[in-house]
Amino acid sequence: MRLNGLALVASALVLAACGGGDKGNTDTGAAAATPAATTPTTTDTGAAKGAAPAGGTAAAAPVTGAMKTVNMVGDDKGYRFEPAKITVKAGDGIDFKFVSGGPHNVAADESVPADVKAQLDANMQGEKVAPAASRMLMAAGDDVKLSFANVKPGTYKIICQPHAAMNMTMDVTVQ
Repeated sequence: MRLNGLALVASALVLAACGGGDKGNTDTGAAAATPAATTPTTTDTGAAKGAAPAGGTAAAAPVTGAMKTVNMVGDDKGYRFEPAKITVKAGDGIDFKFVSGGPHNVAADESVPADVKAQLDANMQGEKVAPAASRMLMAAGDDVKLSFANVKPGTYKIICQPHAAMNMTMDVTVQ
């Protein structure tokens, strides 16, 4: 049911971004609120470095530590992240790699607190389909890099939205 609601909201945002008349090329900041395939994730929002305000925006924080790899797999054993649980230090990053069974993406679960979700959104490399939700990975070898810099300690659930109903979730513990 959560996936249907998220898909409905994402569809509405895409339609809102695409619909209506074009009022020229004026930038009123609405593009930052509407996820768009052309919105870079490394844009500095002007927010101060550090933890994101509750529900607010956050400044992108690059990986300053180790880069770990998590494979995204779909096969006769099911859909999964490998490993399904990982521990990182603040500043580390994860390179989520498409291996098989796509399309896949990387998204913060709705259980992730708003301030953490805002920081993950700012730290997510590449295009996004929604806040803290990467683009769809379509081919083996595609990847998404996610920095955990400026993310407060805790355990956070990451999901693959197309396969969430098939329990393609993982836990990332930030120390």
